[in-house]
Amino acid sequence: MCGIAGVARIDGTALPEEAGGLLEAFARTLAHRGPDDRRLLCDGPVGMAFNRLSLVNPEDGAQPLVSSDGDLVLIANGEVYNHRELAAGLPAGTRLSTGSDCEVLLYLYQRDGLRFLDRVNGMFAFVLWDRARGVLLMGRDRFGIKPLYYHRNDERIVFGSEMKALFADGATPRRVDWSRALSEYDMNATPGFVHGRITTWFEDIRIVAPGTILQIRLQDGATSEHRYWELPGPDAHSDMTDEDYVAEFRDLLAASVADCATADTELGLFLSGGIDSAAVAALAPGGGLQTFTALTPGTALNGDARGGHRTAELLGLTNHQVLIGSDRVPGPQEWRDLVWLAETPMVGPEVFYKFEMHRFARQNFPDIKGMLLGAAADEINGGYIPNFAGEGGDWDSFEANLRDLHRRQALERNPRLGHWWEHEGVPLLNDAVIDPSSRYADDHYAGYFAWQYRTLEQYNVWHEDRTAAGNGVEARVPFLDHRLVELVARIPADRRSALLWDKRIVREAMKGILPEEIRTRPKGYFFYGEGARHTNRVLTRILAQDGAALLEEALSSDNARRHLDADGLRTTLDRLVHSPSTGSIELLLRLVNLGLLETMTAQLPAAPALAAARPVPVELKIGDWEREAPEILARVVSEPEIDRQAVYALADNALLATVPAQPDSWFVVVDGSFEYEISASEDAAWLALLQSLDGTLTLAEALAKTGGELADVAELFQEALAVGLITVESGAGEPALR
Repeated sequence: MCGIAGVARIDGTALPEEAGGLLEAFARTLAHRGPDDRRLLCDGPVGMAFNRLSLVNPEDGAQPLVSSDGDLVLIANGEVYNHRELAAGLPAGTRLSTGSDCEVLLYLYQRDGLRFLDRVNGMFAFVLWDRARGVLLMGRDRFGIKPLYYHRNDERIVFGSEMKALFADGATPRRVDWSRALSEYDMNATPGFVHGRITTWFEDIRIVAPGTILQIRLQDGATSEHRYWELPGPDAHSDMTDEDYVAEFRDLLAASVADCATADTELGLFLSGGIDSAAVAALAPGGGLQTFTALTPGTALNGDARGGHRTAELLGLTNHQVLIGSDRVPGPQEWRDLVWLAETPMVGPEVFYKFEMHRFARQNFPDIKGMLLGAAADEINGGYIPNFAGEGGDWDSFEANLRDLHRRQALERNPRLGHWWEHEGVPLLNDAVIDPSSRYADDHYAGYFAWQYRTLEQYNVWHEDRTAAGNGVEARVPFLDHRLVELVARIPADRRSALLWDKRIVREAMKGILPEEIRTRPKGYFFYGEGARHTNRVLTRILAQDGAALLEEALSSDNARRHLDADGLRTTLDRLVHSPSTGSIELLLRLVNLGLLETMTAQLPAAPALAAARPVPVELKIGDWEREAPEILARVVSEPEIDRQAVYALADNALLATVPAQPDSWFVVVDGSFEYEISASEDAAWLALLQSLDGTLTLAEALAKTGGELADVAELFQEALAVGLITVESGAGEPALR
């Protein structure tokens, strides 16, 4: 993992003298990506800056790399896993001058031209200057694991591993692309068949597409694009059996893990309770990996953290439970720094937790420079398919829902046909007539797969790169080996249900490799599910602290006020303070993050390497999870204590109300606003208890009066205490007036 950046004239002239200062600024901005070495090159029309994190051949591999004849100059970020195999196939007499795994790219290009990446296996972003031909090439790996952004005008192009490097150039625009950002499906959490280029969130900042080489002629800026890889479609003529696919998947995954585990420094592993990271752990050669698990309120309550602990126990690995409890609320400056590091409004709990895990690993194990991940397995191998099928659904339900989703999007593009689907709920036209040009009209799953491919670049590999790079670590993703993905993409349509429902291909491939307890464990969630309310409460506290400082800062720019309803955001936050919900807090947070990016680009923050100190991350050492479970929960989850002998009442600003015409519906009104709805039939015990909390009865007496059990309402009671809906009375007295 490295940081690359640079500038090139594309009008046939040489760089001015001040270009050296610009390259220095690029390198300083990206120092966090490469703390081991820094090199600059400024020659004629091209300038390059390189910050190195050395995982392979640390003593010999400085960049820029130059071909033996001096015609080619290369800077690259990432790893070429099969570099030895590729080097062995070079023309006789070719001599590599360094031990860098990327040097082979120079001679592959000399031999194969734009086809030079066809057989390269790895994750990379590069800039190659062909002096002889006067062209600049920029390219990325097939999945965009390694980033490369650029801005250009008629005279020059600037490029870098992160956009903040480009912003160090005063001539690069620093404007959030509000219209594009707000309509981005991932941003507004709208499911949809989204394909094509991702958004960079900023105007006039572009990103080199995955699987693509961009070629720019330095004499006049003429540009061409060479696509060297695309997702394949299903192989309808395959003669492979299901067992063949499983065996091939197992072999390819084992090979990919071995490739990703190749390094001359120590590696670690993020270990969740699921099968994906467990598979990587089991297949990693050599053993002895340090593993790291996020211990948050969500993962403690939904079982994910315990699953990681148990997996490490069964595989004989050391596991570190990184404690990120419900009292760990990042302050405003800490949140700004994280958003600036990530350069995306999609910063939320997952990004925060992973950044904290990398911080713990780096501070306690400084020799670990690479982190193995189980990321992308769900998107590629069917992990989310049961979710799209709906509760109790099957493969047919999944495909029916995909058809509905495809139809809705097609009708958005051709709304005049919509009325044909409004007759008694029965369609009168075939779906194909809505959008006959749709590439996926006859294969909705292929459209779903392509959508997941795009989401990986827009969100998954984006934040995995930044959270790791921000700590001087490289993230390695074995499930994004192109051979593995191609195998899954080519599964014939009629075999998908047997191999991809609930990641069956992964589960079957791990037979005999993983213990059955792990292999058959149901899919869990990083922070959703049971315990999500604690995560939402933390996110709400982030925005509400210091007089809603982050929200007010996000609303301070003219563009933010033009696009956002300030009163609506403030009202939403106020409601969330009283009732943290799973639905709107992350959407609100994304809008605030977008506004923060606007203000920070107007006045650039310090480089990530110079960010303010954060609280020291800690580990909760656990021996016997079952025996220590109560103590673990007490350390992770901060809940208001419920005292059965205390006297409770509704807060002074809250009251219960109902409408005579709707006797089953009761409402909790807070400060004149209807915040909660309670069903008298479905939540009878909870409603009866609230009605009895008049400030005179102890909780035990109120429960006895209503005939309820504390266990049935404890979670709701704790939530009401946490948000101040219920208060403890100082002593018994007259009933409170409501």
